Amino acid sequence: MKLDFQPKLVSALKHYSKEKFMTDLMAGIIVGIVALPLAIAFGIASGVSPEKGLITAIIGGFIVSALGGSSIQIGGPTGAFIVIVYGIIQNFGLEGLAIATVVAGILLVIMGALKLGTVIKFIPYPIVVGFTSGIALTIFTTQIKDLFGLTMEKVPADFISKWIEYVIAFPTINWMASLVGILSIVIIAVTPKFSKKIPGSLVAIIVMTVAVYCLRTFFGITGIETIGDRFTINASMPQPAPIKFDMETINLLLPSAFTIAILGAIESLLSATVADGVTGDKHNSNTELIAQGAANIIVPLFGGIPVTGAIARTMTNINNGGKTPVAGIIHAIVLLLILLFLGPLTKHIPMACLAGVLVIVSYNMSQWRTFKSLMKNPKSDVSVLLVTFFLTVIFDLTIAIEIGLLIAMFMFMKRVAETTHVSVTTDEIDLSDEGEIYHEEEKLNLPKGVEVYEIDGPFFFGVANKFDDIMNRMGDKPNIRIIRMRRVPFMDSTGLHNLESLIRMSQSENIHIILSGVNENVHRVLTKSGVEDCLGADNVCSNINEAVEKAWSLSKK
Repeated sequence: MKLDFQPKLVSALKHYSKEKFMTDLMAGIIVGIVALPLAIAFGIASGVSPEKGLITAIIGGFIVSALGGSSIQIGGPTGAFIVIVYGIIQNFGLEGLAIATVVAGILLVIMGALKLGTVIKFIPYPIVVGFTSGIALTIFTTQIKDLFGLTMEKVPADFISKWIEYVIAFPTINWMASLVGILSIVIIAVTPKFSKKIPGSLVAIIVMTVAVYCLRTFFGITGIETIGDRFTINASMPQPAPIKFDMETINLLLPSAFTIAILGAIESLLSATVADGVTGDKHNSNTELIAQGAANIIVPLFGGIPVTGAIARTMTNINNGGKTPVAGIIHAIVLLLILLFLGPLTKHIPMACLAGVLVIVSYNMSQWRTFKSLMKNPKSDVSVLLVTFFLTVIFDLTIAIEIGLLIAMFMFMKRVAETTHVSVTTDEIDLSDEGEIYHEEEKLNLPKGVEVYEIDGPFFFGVANKFDDIMNRMGDKPNIRIIRMRRVPFMDSTGLHNLESLIRMSQSENIHIILSGVNENVHRVLTKSGVEDCLGADNVCSNINEAVEKAWSLSKK
């Protein structure tokens, strides 16, 4: 199988020009500025130091743009990973996070190599909305302490316990910190009304950082916690450090790694698809998965967190004229320069301001209007949506994705099984709507003792038992059974097993089996599995006329 790896950067550079570079340069600079507060906020919310968020955006963003299958995709840390990353760090430490991220990267590369990019995009929409809305509510919940400056020894891990402790600790509210947080939210919300180019999160951080610095320096108000009060900022690129792998830890972290991989695949391909809809371009999903995998394998060596395509930053890139992956590379260089030369200034950013940034992020992620509209859908979709949402919020994102996917698969199999019908004819066949052959007569008379079973739809394990039940409900046993398969697009191993069992059982009871209208793909499967040898090649007819004619000749013997 040929590897589907075609980075967009390679094709973009073949016809690159000065004009394209200038538009990519402006877009890259703006996206880098937009990414700055988000990278810091996502890093801190995930449980790592702020520069780790920046390092993730720098290295991950560079690799995704250099190797990716989308011309304008921007990679980096996103809010979707906050919950899972924080949980891994709490249970397994930074070393465990590095192992889980690398394993997730390997899984992503395998997905891309196996050309599963198109399959990932078919994950049911209610699942995507369910866990995205659940993550949004969880992110909002994690920011309450910093938003209101609550005094708490330790914030519990689970959702319900968090809110119980918040209620208990609410009398310790810091009104100055709360004012900073609320003003940050207001600034972010109103900035787009005055400027579409300048990100509200950056405006809020600059205004609130200057305000808090002045309050501390000139008025002696020191009760508002800043990044520097909690973290030591290392404004330099770290050296790559080896990661110690052992099978015991890998086995423990495999479910989390799988969640990171699936989440990364869904978010990056969703972002690329949305971008395609705006630009008219077409991304290569398998190349994109390989690039995302490479980024998640390399970033942990530098202490970073998981990487994926970021919809907000990708749209910012498009809106500011980004044309090729060069814009994404420039965005990474801009962030690197900010880290090296302005990194120490980040220590003055108030924690309440970052909490305000993440409150807006969680609101935008919540998709509450979409969630509300999905509640009007069929009960099966609503159940998948609610189960995924509540599992994400109350329990764990890993459990939510696994159970959500299982429920969706069962629902899909149920629907496919319901669309497959089995009908029985014992006297004559109506040919008025036939599609197998052209014919003059409208009906075919059947010999006595002949039953015709028509399967309309896939013959897989969800249908095989239905077929058996219908046969068992029939009264007297026939002499000949014709099984019409003209509308069977595929068969799985269970369908093959049931068909073979039927053939052998019928042969033991002296009942002749004839197959009719088998398509090329199904015929190939029957031949390869040995079912055709068991039946006899002369009993596989190309159409119903041949099958009935054979039945007449057999009945006369």
